[in-house]
Amino acid sequence: MEPKLSPRLADHPTVRAVRARADAVVPDVIDADWLRQLCLDAGADDVAFAAVDDPALASEREHVEAALPGGVRSYISLVVKMNRDNVRSSTRSVANQEFHRSGEIINEAAHRITRALEDAGRSAVNPSATFPMEMDRYPGRIWVVAHKPVAVASGLGVMGIHRNVIHPRFGNFILLATILVGSPINSYGEPLDYSPCLECKLCVAACPVGAIGKDGEFDFAACSVHNYREFMGGFTDWAQTIADSADAADFRSRVSDSENASMWQSLSFKANYKAAYCLAVCPAGEDVIEPYLDDRKEFMDRVLKPLQEKRETLYVLPNSAAKAHAEKRFPHKTVQVVASGIRALDGS
Repeated sequence: MEPKLSPRLADHPTVRAVRARADAVVPDVIDADWLRQLCLDAGADDVAFAAVDDPALASEREHVEAALPGGVRSYISLVVKMNRDNVRSSTRSVANQEFHRSGEIINEAAHRITRALEDAGRSAVNPSATFPMEMDRYPGRIWVVAHKPVAVASGLGVMGIHRNVIHPRFGNFILLATILVGSPINSYGEPLDYSPCLECKLCVAACPVGAIGKDGEFDFAACSVHNYREFMGGFTDWAQTIADSADAADFRSRVSDSENASMWQSLSFKANYKAAYCLAVCPAGEDVIEPYLDDRKEFMDRVLKPLQEKRETLYVLPNSAAKAHAEKRFPHKTVQVVASGIRALDGS
């Protein structure tokens, strides 16, 4: 029964136009085949679905329901492929452009899918695949939804020892996004029954700061301080260096011209990743593995060695395992001791 409206509101042209429309019947459940084709047509390279009440995703529920008032019933997990040789390039501007351009593509696909769902009478939101995030929560959890566990739960891949999702076909040369949907889907994915990770340990050999251990442990601080040098914490440390400097000459003695130019580029365009070499060297995935199987030495000479031999600055915390690793394993690289810019990582 429709609520009674005041004569003025009932006679409004918008209200009269809506009342004159025939009510479309929206099924309670979304058809998975229809939704999959919608996602592929929108630009995703692969897609799968997970239920919001999946026990493996229990930690996400309060966060996603805050983002979509009225309740989330399902996740759409999206995959977009990256161009492998771009990611592998030791010319890091090439790799960074690939990361950022692929991020734009997957966000555009998610936007189109959300628009189509809205037009079909469904509630849905598409949080960013990467940035922007909820910086008012920093340095706590700033992401709306954790894309990796959703992708794993829906069957799009398994986490490798480098803490990246490896797709069974595309390997780790992917970006992920998640759409939150207020309706159930009639068929959900299931986790893979095997891991595409080969445990070849090339990611261990490639990481310049030793963040990935041979036995599977992961040093988050080492990875964050170096690879994300020009993101949140590194920017804070750079700004504090400015504040702490006595004058321009003192500042320039602490920060090189190339570092300042790189920070400017990150601020003007998009933030530069300093490494992500673990992604570059990974040979896993049906579409990726053949060159590694055909000639492992040639693969390492072409993919791994250029990254190992690259002369570059490595950013590490003082007295850290990352500092010791970098100095011992990569003596030809410049090791620069910095603060993380994140109090929790600095121990303060």
